[in-house]
Amino acid sequence: MHPFRFGVQLSHAPSPAAWRATARKIEELGYSTLFVPDHFDDQFGPIVALTVAAEATTTLRVGSLVFGNDYRHPVVLAKEIATLDLLSEGRVEFGLGAGWMTSDYVQAGLPLDPPVTRIDRMAESLAVIRSLWAGGVTAADGDHYQVHGLAGTPSPARAGGPPVIIGGGGRRVLRLAAVHADIVGVNPNLAAGAIGPEVIATAVPAAYDERIAWLRDAAGARFDELELQCLTFAVQVVPDGPAVLERLAALFGMSLEDVAGSPVALIGSVDEIVATLEERRRRFGFSYVVVHEAEIDDFAPVVARLAGT
Repeated sequence: MHPFRFGVQLSHAPSPAAWRATARKIEELGYSTLFVPDHFDDQFGPIVALTVAAEATTTLRVGSLVFGNDYRHPVVLAKEIATLDLLSEGRVEFGLGAGWMTSDYVQAGLPLDPPVTRIDRMAESLAVIRSLWAGGVTAADGDHYQVHGLAGTPSPARAGGPPVIIGGGGRRVLRLAAVHADIVGVNPNLAAGAIGPEVIATAVPAAYDERIAWLRDAAGARFDELELQCLTFAVQVVPDGPAVLERLAALFGMSLEDVAGSPVALIGSVDEIVATLEERRRRFGFSYVVVHEAEIDDFAPVVARLAGT
């Protein structure tokens, strides 16, 4: 089993000083990584925000969950991330996704291709990016990207570039992640294009068992090398965990067992959450858990208990 580590996903802050202070706080509390999402709604631009967070800290890793592949050409993204990795002295984790949020595409006037096309395009993009990070000259003549004799500069801090995160909840993207990612974010299925009942229905434990089986089958011998990550959506450190879970079960029309066992939910006392995370690492393999800004302080005792163990 991989040791536990924890990240925080942030979208913005009320001021530049607050952004830097929050990054330093996350570092001081023992979290591993600060993540920024990549959408066109009310959030900071991820590349600049991550750069500032890295400059404000000394050990904190930074990354995006995840860069939408369709929003930038891979040659552009490869250079930006290599630069950030170099200047942060190797503290970048590179998350890449096929794009899923329908509103991003509609509001920006981007064509929303079928999932299979977006995933194939992401796979091509990742191959271009990794080739540019590897040094030498990159040439690609794919269905979606053509690169003609381009040298990738600057070189990232780490040979071959930062670790790659690919996340998803569908079989095709998870099988791709099993082969090409270093870190796999196992999520609900986001094919609906927005968070709603369809997505919530795919957050039950049995659906995660199936996703892990897809990963294990596709990864083969390298499965044990993969670090499995879970982005949470309902975290409450409270003394009355069972009562909160009952209310959530009623709200979402789910069984108490499914709500309590869903990897996206962590509800209970510190001791209960610690026990839950240990059990989920045994069952699913999740060792890398990401919470959100509102939970930073309340969740810190869990981080202190489990990080590195």
